Amino acid sequence: MPSSRFKGGWALILGASSGIGAATALTLARQGMNIFGIHLDRRSTVHLAEKVRAGIEEAGRQAAFFNVNAASPEKRAQVIKHLAERMDSQPAAPLRTVVHSLAFGSLEPFISHGKNGRIQPRQLEMTLDVMAHSLVYWVQDLCERGLVGEGSRIFAMTSEGSSLVWPGYGAVSAAKAALESHVRQLAFELAPMGATVNAVMPGVTDTPALRKIPGHESMMEAAAKRNPHRRITTPEDVAELIAALSQEGCGWITGETIRVDGGEHLTA
Repeated sequence: MPSSRFKGGWALILGASSGIGAATALTLARQGMNIFGIHLDRRSTVHLAEKVRAGIEEAGRQAAFFNVNAASPEKRAQVIKHLAERMDSQPAAPLRTVVHSLAFGSLEPFISHGKNGRIQPRQLEMTLDVMAHSLVYWVQDLCERGLVGEGSRIFAMTSEGSSLVWPGYGAVSAAKAALESHVRQLAFELAPMGATVNAVMPGVTDTPALRKIPGHESMMEAAAKRNPHRRITTPEDVAELIAALSQEGCGWITGETIRVDGGEHLTA
């Protein structure tokens, strides 16, 4: 039996088929929340989204998944139209939780060395658009439709890379820094509506996105050694934080960048 903590409210997860997005969708569903999931998967990986959807339904909750490009204005409009129509029949219209967990960007270096290419303007712009600016666009359109309001909790996934450097991480680092800035501004502007916006900064977490970063193996090994718990962060660790902050009584926490790393940063 699912928990009744959230009494059948709805969450919107951008990036719901794997990693932190998938873990959050399942955790919220097990605590009583229905899930709208946005993901972008080809035929070879779409089974991941289907597995998450099945887990939500096994928890006794409703699941509506959309395999679309979340950074496309046209697809965003189509999805939000569907959400608005579906939410019209709900007793409480605003979404309880919105999670921005989109991880798609360029890992090219800024400066070329020998045969290695350098990042191109379109790659840099795409990375910022998908991993940072899309948060603003989604929240704008959700607000316009009345899907964000009193009691809504909005979370965006950032990382220590917003202020640190790593080979090939320049574009993503810039996107994470911009994302944190967007979170602060949105928190300020949404406060009169009773909605909160926070950035969540996990420790090093084994996700498909992390495994695309050059040298991720050494990154995970070093993080496990310096973490007081002698392990790295899991997607479920992050999901539990989001679930906790989605409860009533957490409306005074907004505009923050919240670490969830088991103390990993203490010995960095």
